[in-house]
Amino acid sequence: MREQLPDFPWDALLPFESKARSHPNGIIDLSIGTPVDPTPEFIQKAFRDASNSPGYPFTAGTTELRAAIKKWATQRLGATGDFDVLPVIGSKELVAWLPTIIEASKVLIPELAYPTYHVGAVMASAQSIPVGIDASTWPDADLAWLNSPSNPTGRVHSEQEIKKCIEWSRKNNSVLISDECYLEFDHTAQSFSVLSQTGGDNSRILAIHSLSKRSSMAGYRAAFLIGDSELISRIREIRKHVGMIVPLPVQKAMTIALSDEAHVAQQRDRYNARKDAIRPVLAANGFTIEYSDSGLYLWCTRNEDAWKSVDWMADFGILVTPGSFYGQAGVQHIRVAMTATDAQIADAVTRLKV
Repeated sequence: MREQLPDFPWDALLPFESKARSHPNGIIDLSIGTPVDPTPEFIQKAFRDASNSPGYPFTAGTTELRAAIKKWATQRLGATGDFDVLPVIGSKELVAWLPTIIEASKVLIPELAYPTYHVGAVMASAQSIPVGIDASTWPDADLAWLNSPSNPTGRVHSEQEIKKCIEWSRKNNSVLISDECYLEFDHTAQSFSVLSQTGGDNSRILAIHSLSKRSSMAGYRAAFLIGDSELISRIREIRKHVGMIVPLPVQKAMTIALSDEAHVAQQRDRYNARKDAIRPVLAANGFTIEYSDSGLYLWCTRNEDAWKSVDWMADFGILVTPGSFYGQAGVQHIRVAMTATDAQIADAVTRLKV
């Protein structure tokens, strides 16, 4: 399998990381998008309180966690009808393995996409086909990925665009999976879950959510799947066989994290303030910011090769991600992550001032 996989994209950033580290004031890493703000103390406490955990947890999740996810899905996402839930060990492993579990032979991915969508298709020996946003133009396939808000662009799909994706799923009897891990971080547009648009018929529809960014829990590896009960039952049975289980202390932390929205609003305000702080200086240096309506990133172009922009930023000790990591449509873009401290963002602004 390894021979078929692409090189890990972030390895190509190492020379530029080295260059950025040589800056007299050190590196400001705005590339990979790993959270830096502390996990809220009440979540840490729930984890610590459950740390005496000698027995095996349940793959399906505790009764309390399952109830918390269902309540959150109903109240926050607008999910209706029959649906099931499943905790998973971070969203990335789920994204990678779902095409294999679903036995897909043809997978549609966004033309600008998180690389793991393609990797998952390769792992399943499936054909990976990049497609645009308009689902009325999509070919037939076994599985399609929807990603709103988008990583890397921050573009938010409209309700009508999401409904077209659902119509495609119904027409082709195909699985539609919506990666909604950035849904909590709206800025200049409102995001909608696919589960709010199904009319209560969730057949062949799944949504993936993560607490990595929402609750600054990336180190916990805490995510979950919501949707079609029959599909989730199949996925759960396979995960039971191979021991893919979220540790009990993490399940306890997830349960308490989902019970509170105040810390999410605070984190959203932090990310949006950082976007607002750095936007003007990027524009002053000739970058056009496209989309970036939600999520943690600014999607920028100076109409030059992405690696030229990456190299230019590294001169200032700032590491960013080339848009080419996300598809051919991104070869002249960079993705700038807001996962740095307020002080580091302020420092980046100072360095870039012309």
